[in-house]
Amino acid sequence: MACPALITPHPAKAAPSLMMITVSAVLTPDQVHKVTRLASGLSWRDGATTAGAVARQVKRNEQADLSGATGTAVKKLLQEAIEGHPVLQAAAQPRRFSPLMISRASKGGGYGRHVDNAFMGKGDRRLRTDLSFTLFLSDPSTYEGGELAVETAAGEHLVKPDAGDLVLYPSTTLHEVRPVTSGERIVCVGWIESAVRDAAAREILFDLENLRATLGQTHDPQSPEMLTVAKTISNLLRLWGDA
Repeated sequence: MACPALITPHPAKAAPSLMMITVSAVLTPDQVHKVTRLASGLSWRDGATTAGAVARQVKRNEQADLSGATGTAVKKLLQEAIEGHPVLQAAAQPRRFSPLMISRASKGGGYGRHVDNAFMGKGDRRLRTDLSFTLFLSDPSTYEGGELAVETAAGEHLVKPDAGDLVLYPSTTLHEVRPVTSGERIVCVGWIESAVRDAAAREILFDLENLRATLGQTHDPQSPEMLTVAKTISNLLRLWGDA
């Protein structure tokens, strides 16, 4: 099911019966090349060190050390692309983002069936994980396996999109990264605490944002239709959202 608007120039494809979308071209090919080139110079550690007690048992990948100058440059590029993307903003209604992580998995690597921790971080940086995202950095033709598998009410949903595409899905779901059988899979992952806690409310707001984008192609911003949609979105955010 394709979203009716916000599809130019940034498409979003939705999984059935679940607010799970693939957002195309969050990174341009040049940006993907730059990130992967910089990532090749980073140091890596066992990914199990960043997992919870249960997930640690099924996590078989590596995490990049993003603490140095190169890591900072990578994070800046990724944060600007992800946090500023209009489809992600409309779908997630983000209040806070977690620190980004870059992971890689080669032959035999993956991440078994698990659910993400309900809270991440400490102190002022502690956030509730409403939504998870995976930004794919490897061309799917360069590795076998490695699909992101998310369990939905409509059944299991498998995704392995193009490099530069981002998959957004509820953190409440059971999901896994299928084992990589050849090549190398590199992704950026993170979590979002939404300003709108209820998933059904977020989906309604996303539909209305798509309606606003569609109407904006043919209606003046001060038209009665555009003003009514803007008023409705604002009032629903007041009703459902946290500042």
